[in-house]
Amino acid sequence: MQKYRSDNTLRGVAFVALAVLATGTVMAQQAGLPDPRPIPRLENGQPDFAPQGLQGVWNRGDYRSVMPETPEQVALRNRGRDRPDPSGLKPLFSDVPFQPWAEQLYLWRQEHEIEPYGRCKPTGGYRNMVVPYGTDIVQVPEQQRMYIFQTGGSHTFRTIYLDGRPHPEDLEPTYGGHSVGSWEGDTLTIDTVGFNERGWIDAYGLPTTSKLHLTEVITRTDFGTFTYEMIIDDPGAYTEPFSTGMLMRWTPERESFQFLCQDNNQAGELMVGEGSSGIDRTSSIIP
Repeated sequence: MQKYRSDNTLRGVAFVALAVLATGTVMAQQAGLPDPRPIPRLENGQPDFAPQGLQGVWNRGDYRSVMPETPEQVALRNRGRDRPDPSGLKPLFSDVPFQPWAEQLYLWRQEHEIEPYGRCKPTGGYRNMVVPYGTDIVQVPEQQRMYIFQTGGSHTFRTIYLDGRPHPEDLEPTYGGHSVGSWEGDTLTIDTVGFNERGWIDAYGLPTTSKLHLTEVITRTDFGTFTYEMIIDDPGAYTEPFSTGMLMRWTPERESFQFLCQDNNQAGELMVGEGSSGIDRTSSIIP
Protein backbone atom coordinates (compact mmCIF):
# COMPACT_ATOMS: atom_id res chain seq x y z
CA MET A 1 0.00 0.00 0.00
CA GLN A 2 2.82 2.36 0.85
CA LYS A 3 4.47 1.66 -2.51
CA TYR A 4 1.22 2.46 -4.34
CA ARG A 5 0.96 5.81 -2.55
CA SER A 6 4.62 6.55 -3.27
CA ASP A 7 4.28 5.81 -6.99
CA ASN A 8 1.19 7.94 -7.27
CA THR A 9 2.89 10.72 -5.36
CA LEU A 10 5.75 10.68 -7.87
CA ARG A 11 3.27 10.71 -10.75
CA GLY A 12 1.49 13.65 -9.17
CA VAL A 13 4.72 15.58 -8.74
CA ALA A 14 5.68 14.87 -12.36
CA PHE A 15 2.25 15.96 -13.59
CA VAL A 16 2.42 19.22 -11.65
CA ALA A 17 5.93 19.90 -12.97
CA LEU A 18 4.79 19.37 -16.56
CA ALA A 19 1.75 21.57 -15.99
CA VAL A 20 3.91 24.35 -14.60
CA LEU A 21 6.32 24.08 -17.56
CA ALA A 22 3.44 24.14 -20.05
CA THR A 23 1.82 27.11 -18.32
CA GLY A 24 5.13 28.95 -18.26
CA THR A 25 5.64 28.27 -21.96
CA VAL A 26 2.18 29.60 -22.87
CA MET A 27 2.64 32.69 -20.70
CA ALA A 28 6.05 33.33 -22.27
CA GLN A 29 4.58 33.09 -25.76
CA GLN A 30 1.70 35.43 -24.88
CA ALA A 31 4.14 37.94 -23.42
CA GLY A 32 6.44 37.72 -26.44
CA LEU A 33 9.28 36.27 -24.35
CA PRO A 34 11.67 33.56 -25.61
CA ASP A 35 10.27 30.03 -25.45
CA PRO A 36 12.35 28.17 -22.81
CA ARG A 37 12.23 24.85 -24.64
CA PRO A 38 15.23 23.91 -26.82
CA ILE A 39 14.98 24.19 -30.60
CA PRO A 40 13.78 20.81 -31.96
CA ARG A 41 16.15 19.34 -34.51
CA LEU A 42 16.25 16.76 -37.27
CA GLU A 43 18.81 13.97 -37.24
CA ASN A 44 21.08 16.10 -39.44
CA GLY A 45 21.08 18.87 -36.81
CA GLN A 46 18.92 21.32 -38.73
CA PRO A 47 15.99 22.99 -36.91
CA ASP A 48 12.77 21.00 -37.18
CA PHE A 49 9.79 23.16 -38.15
CA ALA A 50 7.25 20.38 -37.53
CA PRO A 51 8.27 18.74 -34.23
CA GLN A 52 7.34 15.08 -34.15
CA GLY A 53 4.41 14.21 -31.92
CA LEU A 54 3.19 17.80 -31.61
CA GLN A 55 0.27 19.50 -33.30
CA GLY A 56 0.75 23.06 -34.37
CA VAL A 57 1.11 25.58 -37.19
CA TRP A 58 3.03 28.83 -37.67
CA ASN A 59 1.16 32.12 -37.45
CA ARG A 60 1.66 35.87 -37.71
CA GLY A 61 -0.88 38.35 -36.42
CA ASP A 62 -0.13 41.33 -38.67
CA TYR A 63 -0.08 40.83 -42.43
CA ARG A 64 1.41 44.22 -43.29
CA SER A 65 4.90 44.31 -44.73
CA VAL A 66 5.01 48.12 -44.80
CA MET A 67 3.95 50.22 -41.82
CA PRO A 68 1.81 53.32 -42.63
CA GLU A 69 2.93 56.66 -41.22
CA THR A 70 0.28 59.27 -41.88
CA PRO A 71 -3.36 59.17 -40.68
CA GLU A 72 -4.41 59.01 -44.32
CA GLN A 73 -2.30 55.92 -44.97
CA VAL A 74 -3.53 54.25 -41.79
CA ALA A 75 -7.15 54.98 -42.65
CA LEU A 76 -6.86 53.43 -46.10
CA ARG A 77 -6.64 49.87 -44.86
CA ASN A 78 -5.72 49.56 -41.22
CA ARG A 79 -7.82 46.57 -40.10
CA GLY A 80 -7.23 47.76 -36.56
CA ARG A 81 -3.62 46.58 -36.53
CA ASP A 82 -1.61 49.58 -35.39
CA ARG A 83 0.63 47.84 -32.87
CA PRO A 84 4.42 47.98 -33.39
CA ASP A 85 6.19 45.03 -34.95
CA PRO A 86 8.54 43.40 -32.42
CA SER A 87 10.88 42.05 -35.10
CA GLY A 88 12.05 45.54 -35.98
CA LEU A 89 12.35 44.52 -39.63
CA LYS A 90 9.36 46.24 -41.18
CA PRO A 91 10.10 49.48 -43.01
CA LEU A 92 7.91 52.55 -42.78
CA PHE A 93 6.14 53.67 -45.91
CA SER A 94 8.74 56.37 -46.57
CA ASP A 95 11.52 53.79 -46.38
CA VAL A 96 10.25 51.91 -49.44
CA PRO A 97 12.08 53.04 -52.62
CA PHE A 98 9.00 53.01 -54.85
CA GLN A 99 9.13 54.00 -58.47
CA PRO A 100 6.33 56.57 -58.95
CA TRP A 101 3.97 54.21 -60.75
CA ALA A 102 4.48 51.49 -58.10
CA GLU A 103 3.73 53.90 -55.24
CA GLN A 104 0.51 55.04 -56.87
CA LEU A 105 -0.58 51.46 -57.51
CA TYR A 106 0.23 50.48 -53.92
CA LEU A 107 -1.88 53.33 -52.51
CA TRP A 108 -4.73 52.44 -54.87
CA ARG A 109 -4.63 48.86 -53.63
CA GLN A 110 -5.07 50.05 -50.03
CA GLU A 111 -8.42 51.54 -50.92
CA HIS A 112 -9.55 48.86 -53.38
CA GLU A 113 -9.13 45.53 -51.65
CA ILE A 114 -9.05 43.02 -54.50
CA GLU A 115 -6.09 40.94 -53.39
CA PRO A 116 -5.53 37.88 -55.64
CA TYR A 117 -5.36 35.71 -52.50
CA GLY A 118 -9.05 36.49 -51.90
CA ARG A 119 -9.73 35.29 -55.43
CA CYS A 120 -8.16 31.89 -54.76
CA LYS A 121 -4.86 32.73 -56.45
CA PRO A 122 -1.51 31.39 -55.14
CA THR A 123 0.89 33.65 -53.30
CA GLY A 124 4.64 33.97 -52.88
CA GLY A 125 7.14 35.45 -50.46
CA TYR A 126 5.76 37.18 -47.37
CA ARG A 127 2.14 36.32 -48.17
CA ASN A 128 3.02 32.66 -48.57
CA MET A 129 4.10 32.67 -44.93
CA VAL A 130 1.26 34.71 -43.41
CA VAL A 131 -2.14 33.25 -44.22
CA PRO A 132 -5.29 32.70 -42.17
CA TYR A 133 -5.44 29.45 -40.21
CA GLY A 134 -1.68 28.95 -40.17
CA THR A 135 1.24 27.75 -42.26
CA ASP A 136 2.81 24.28 -42.30
CA ILE A 137 6.53 23.86 -43.00
CA VAL A 138 7.43 20.28 -43.88
CA GLN A 139 11.05 19.13 -44.30
CA VAL A 140 12.05 16.03 -46.25
CA PRO A 141 15.80 15.65 -45.59
CA GLU A 142 16.18 12.47 -47.64
CA GLN A 143 14.95 14.39 -50.70
CA GLN A 144 16.78 17.61 -49.73
CA ARG A 145 13.57 19.57 -50.05
CA MET A 146 11.24 21.66 -47.93
CA TYR A 147 7.55 22.36 -48.54
CA ILE A 148 5.63 25.40 -47.28
CA PHE A 149 1.88 24.71 -47.15
CA GLN A 150 -0.69 27.45 -46.66
CA THR A 151 -4.08 26.48 -45.26
CA GLY A 152 -6.21 29.40 -46.44
CA GLY A 153 -6.66 30.87 -49.90
CA SER A 154 -5.82 28.50 -52.73
CA HIS A 155 -4.41 25.91 -50.28
CA THR A 156 -1.25 25.57 -52.36
CA PHE A 157 2.37 24.86 -51.47
CA ARG A 158 5.89 25.93 -52.40
CA THR A 159 8.83 23.61 -52.96
CA ILE A 160 12.25 24.75 -51.69
CA TYR A 161 15.11 22.75 -53.26
CA LEU A 162 18.02 22.25 -50.88
CA ASP A 163 20.24 20.03 -53.04
CA GLY A 164 22.43 22.80 -54.46
CA ARG A 165 20.76 22.98 -57.85
CA PRO A 166 20.77 26.31 -59.76
CA HIS A 167 17.69 28.04 -61.13
CA PRO A 168 16.69 26.75 -64.59
CA GLU A 169 17.68 29.06 -67.42
CA ASP A 170 14.32 28.79 -69.20
CA LEU A 171 11.96 29.38 -66.30
CA GLU A 172 8.27 29.75 -67.04
CA PRO A 173 6.96 32.52 -64.74
CA THR A 174 4.68 31.33 -61.94
CA TYR A 175 2.93 32.78 -58.90
CA GLY A 176 5.52 31.42 -56.45
CA GLY A 177 8.59 31.38 -58.66
CA HIS A 178 11.42 28.83 -58.44
CA SER A 179 13.08 28.54 -55.01
CA VAL A 180 16.44 27.12 -53.94
CA GLY A 181 17.77 27.26 -50.39
CA SER A 182 20.85 26.72 -48.27
CA TRP A 183 21.51 26.37 -44.53
CA GLU A 184 24.14 28.14 -42.45
CA GLY A 185 23.75 27.15 -38.82
CA ASP A 186 20.14 27.79 -37.80
CA THR A 187 19.56 30.22 -40.69
CA LEU A 188 17.94 29.19 -43.96
CA THR A 189 18.35 31.48 -46.99
CA ILE A 190 15.87 31.00 -49.84
CA ASP A 191 16.57 32.48 -53.29
CA THR A 192 13.59 32.79 -55.66
CA VAL A 193 13.22 34.04 -59.24
CA GLY A 194 10.75 33.43 -62.04
CA PHE A 195 7.68 35.23 -60.69
CA ASN A 196 4.79 36.17 -62.91
CA GLU A 197 3.00 39.50 -62.47
CA ARG A 198 -0.39 38.08 -61.50
CA GLY A 199 0.04 37.69 -57.74
CA TRP A 200 1.01 39.71 -54.69
CA ILE A 201 3.91 38.91 -52.37
CA ASP A 202 2.17 40.45 -49.37
CA ALA A 203 -1.39 41.05 -48.19
CA TYR A 204 -1.36 44.78 -48.89
CA GLY A 205 -0.15 44.79 -52.45
CA LEU A 206 3.51 45.76 -52.83
CA PRO A 207 3.80 45.84 -56.63
CA THR A 208 6.29 43.47 -58.25
CA THR A 209 7.27 42.65 -61.82
CA SER A 210 8.80 39.70 -63.63
CA LYS A 211 12.22 41.18 -62.75
CA LEU A 212 11.71 40.35 -59.07
CA HIS A 213 14.59 38.55 -57.34
CA LEU A 214 13.41 37.60 -53.86
CA THR A 215 15.65 36.54 -50.97
CA GLU A 216 14.09 35.16 -47.77
CA VAL A 217 16.11 34.66 -44.60
CA ILE A 218 14.60 32.43 -41.92
CA THR A 219 16.34 32.10 -38.56
CA ARG A 220 15.06 29.83 -35.80
CA THR A 221 15.57 31.67 -32.49
CA ASP A 222 13.85 29.34 -30.01
CA PHE A 223 11.28 26.53 -29.91
CA GLY A 224 8.30 28.72 -30.70
CA THR A 225 9.76 31.53 -32.81
CA PHE A 226 11.60 32.24 -36.03
CA THR A 227 12.43 35.53 -37.74
CA TYR A 228 11.51 36.01 -41.38
CA GLU A 229 13.22 38.64 -43.52
CA MET A 230 12.24 39.31 -47.13
CA ILE A 231 14.71 41.20 -49.36
CA ILE A 232 13.04 42.63 -52.47
CA ASP A 233 15.23 43.34 -55.50
CA ASP A 234 12.93 44.37 -58.34
CA PRO A 235 14.30 47.08 -60.68
CA GLY A 236 10.97 47.04 -62.49
CA ALA A 237 9.11 48.54 -59.52
CA TYR A 238 11.72 49.98 -57.11
CA THR A 239 14.77 52.18 -57.41
CA GLU A 240 16.90 49.92 -55.17
CA PRO A 241 16.59 46.74 -53.08
CA PHE A 242 14.97 46.93 -49.64
CA SER A 243 13.96 44.52 -46.90
CA THR A 244 11.08 43.90 -44.55
CA GLY A 245 10.16 41.14 -42.15
CA MET A 246 8.29 39.79 -39.14
CA LEU A 247 8.28 37.24 -36.35
CA MET A 248 6.51 33.91 -36.83
CA ARG A 249 5.06 32.15 -33.79
CA TRP A 250 4.33 28.47 -33.20
CA THR A 251 0.62 28.00 -32.44
CA PRO A 252 0.19 24.67 -30.64
CA GLU A 253 -2.76 22.31 -30.84
CA ARG A 254 -3.80 23.50 -34.30
CA GLU A 255 -3.57 21.69 -37.60
CA SER A 256 -3.94 22.50 -41.26
CA PHE A 257 -7.26 21.39 -42.71
CA GLN A 258 -9.00 21.00 -46.04
CA PHE A 259 -9.80 24.48 -47.30
CA LEU A 260 -11.73 24.76 -50.56
CA CYS A 261 -11.41 28.36 -51.66
CA GLN A 262 -12.37 27.49 -55.22
CA ASP A 263 -15.63 25.72 -54.24
CA ASN A 264 -18.61 28.07 -54.59
CA ASN A 265 -16.63 31.21 -53.81
CA GLN A 266 -19.16 33.84 -52.73
CA ALA A 267 -16.84 36.87 -52.89
CA GLY A 268 -17.95 38.01 -56.32
CA GLU A 269 -16.99 41.60 -55.58
CA LEU A 270 -13.35 40.48 -55.34
CA MET A 271 -13.31 38.80 -58.74
CA VAL A 272 -11.48 40.84 -61.35
CA GLY A 273 -13.88 41.62 -64.18
CA GLU A 274 -16.96 40.66 -62.15
CA GLY A 275 -19.78 42.91 -61.01
CA SER A 276 -19.24 46.65 -61.25
CA SER A 277 -15.53 46.68 -60.42
CA GLY A 278 -14.58 47.87 -63.89
CA ILE A 279 -11.10 46.34 -63.57
CA ASP A 280 -9.13 46.05 -66.78
CA ARG A 281 -8.29 42.35 -67.27
CA THR A 282 -5.81 43.10 -70.08
CA SER A 283 -3.21 44.59 -67.73
CA SER A 284 -0.13 42.41 -67.25
CA ILE A 285 0.00 43.40 -63.56
CA ILE A 286 -3.32 42.64 -61.90
CA PRO A 287 -4.49 45.58 -59.75
